[in-house]
Amino acid sequence: LAEGEAPYSTPTATLLVACSLVSWLQEKPGLPLWRKVCYAVGGIPYQMTGNAIGFFLQIFLLDVARVEPFHASLIIFLGRAWDAVTDPAIGFLVSKSPRRKYGKLVPWIACSMPFGVLCYCMMWSTLSDATPTSLKFLWYLFTYSFFQTCMTCHHVPYSSLTMFLGGTQRDRDSATAYRMGMEVFSTLLGSGIQGQIVGSYHARMMNGCYVSNETLPNTTTSLTDSLENTRRAYVFASLVLGSIYCLSCLILIFGVREQPGPLSPLGKVELPFASCLRMVVGHKPYTQLLCGFLFASLAFQITQGIFAFFCTHAAGLAGKFQHLVLIMLVTASVCVPFWQWFLGRFGKKTAVMHNFLAFVFLVIMAGCSMAVSAGTGVGATDTSVGLSVPRSMLPDTVDDFMLRNPSCLNLEALFYSFYVFFNKFAGGLAVGISTLSLHPAAVPGAPLLYLK
Repeated sequence: LAEGEAPYSTPTATLLVACSLVSWLQEKPGLPLWRKVCYAVGGIPYQMTGNAIGFFLQIFLLDVARVEPFHASLIIFLGRAWDAVTDPAIGFLVSKSPRRKYGKLVPWIACSMPFGVLCYCMMWSTLSDATPTSLKFLWYLFTYSFFQTCMTCHHVPYSSLTMFLGGTQRDRDSATAYRMGMEVFSTLLGSGIQGQIVGSYHARMMNGCYVSNETLPNTTTSLTDSLENTRRAYVFASLVLGSIYCLSCLILIFGVREQPGPLSPLGKVELPFASCLRMVVGHKPYTQLLCGFLFASLAFQITQGIFAFFCTHAAGLAGKFQHLVLIMLVTASVCVPFWQWFLGRFGKKTAVMHNFLAFVFLVIMAGCSMAVSAGTGVGATDTSVGLSVPRSMLPDTVDDFMLRNPSCLNLEALFYSFYVFFNKFAGGLAVGISTLSLHPAAVPGAPLLYLK
């Protein structure tokens, strides 16, 4: 090598690594179907709990937990900001962790599972009405932030596990497709279960508010009872989803074994954090992927966060928004095979442009309450593309980086953690601002919901 030339930048080294990769893939046996299914099931907790939180956390804090709008916005913003900050930190710790008897990634998932389930159930429980406002704020901020940390310890190793399933490149693509389908199903599972359990109680609570506007002295007790029933419904829903969370992790832990490869030896990263960060962020295809989907992800998160509140207080659909959530997620599940075919037939950029047009149509339709169902169905196509395109492009950028830098391996966890870092932080900022905007507005029923 010439003096000062990086060893990983030589074309000869890249060619040797590529040849060894081809030889390894030809000799590697295929990945069995049951292992693909076990891997796909492991993606249920992140999407299931994330969508349940995205659809219902704001309305839970404002209408059920009786948290002030300003404090609710701070909880969501600080929680997501903390989640975004911990992503690269956890990714680096995973990369630095050594390979042990049960693997390098699976132990992270196993150790974070009990704490994640506990914090999720605690997050949906309510404190006494006599609890000081500051204590309420600290309770929900702590449980939300710690749960997000547990989910990061689950999701970063799980996402990186894609590179260590074994088999051929075709097997990895097939496992990714199974994962995408299971994650769409998990969004339906989480939002559907929680929506069906708590949706009717929200409708009764709103009806009690409207009736008590006319007969306030006689309906305070019934309104309080309705609020308590809604709180119990949220606790029951959290127990159901927590049980599914635990079962999915157990299937993943006992059904998947990590398999090292020529470009993914499951070793320990020796470079310092600053050097790893500079190399990952400096990879141009990866940076372009981050920038391309940043604003699309923000738009979807904002819509998801205010959807339940919009249906309850603006569109007059307090008892029907859980059915609209089902329409959205079922349509998204049906659209996944179509968008997979579309990606292969017309390319990923064309699919993204059609996705943006569909979302613009959704925003226009949302202004008309008579067309909310139609707009929800159209918006489901945005969900399908949002799940399909990034996951199909991210492994390509990781492979490209490894081929260009064959001496800088074991950075998969950093790639997957930095990918969600910017989206999470900006998404928390956007959702926090949208919640804060409710503070000066006259929210229907708010004086009654805060009635002592």
